[in-house]
Amino acid sequence: MVQSPLVRELIEAFRCLPGVGPKSAQRMTYALLQRDRGGAQQLARALDAAVEGVGECEQCRTLSETAVCGLCASDRRDAGVLCIVENPADIQALEDATDYRGRYFVLKGRLSPLDGIGPAELGLEVLEARFNRGEVREIILATNPTVEGEATAQYVAEMARGADIRVSRIAHGVPLGGDLEYVDSGTLSHAFAGRSNYE
Repeated sequence: MVQSPLVRELIEAFRCLPGVGPKSAQRMTYALLQRDRGGAQQLARALDAAVEGVGECEQCRTLSETAVCGLCASDRRDAGVLCIVENPADIQALEDATDYRGRYFVLKGRLSPLDGIGPAELGLEVLEARFNRGEVREIILATNPTVEGEATAQYVAEMARGADIRVSRIAHGVPLGGDLEYVDSGTLSHAFAGRSNYE
């Protein structure tokens, strides 16, 4: 079947999303155009409004419609404790799963020299300036447990120690409810090395 240019263009547009290949993009396109044109119009309006209206918070760099996001503006959050995350989705995950009451800083990625992502691309000079102002007393490193995530955590930890800031790292290891026989060796090794006292 020969696709019209507009259908082909929409399929290609969907492919910009992570994890969406040609078949998934085609299914989404046909579903919207054949069965849910109202949903397609709502999606187009919401996407247009978000692209136009959402920027980033001046303090933590998360997605925000205002210059300072609600988390940074809240006087109920501890400005002296800063959780360092890779992207805005990580903030939502931590807010949903924990009772953390500090503030955040979004790196918008992780160090990856092979991909041309160094300290400047992550805005680490902004973070370092914040450290040097003396407002932060503790950081919690919540980067992903990948090689790049660990390298990024190490780099940020060294910056913080240079400013006499306490550094901690979120724990990684065996998931709650997991069976040891099914856990990969890298995760198991990390969990064993990072064991803590049982109370």
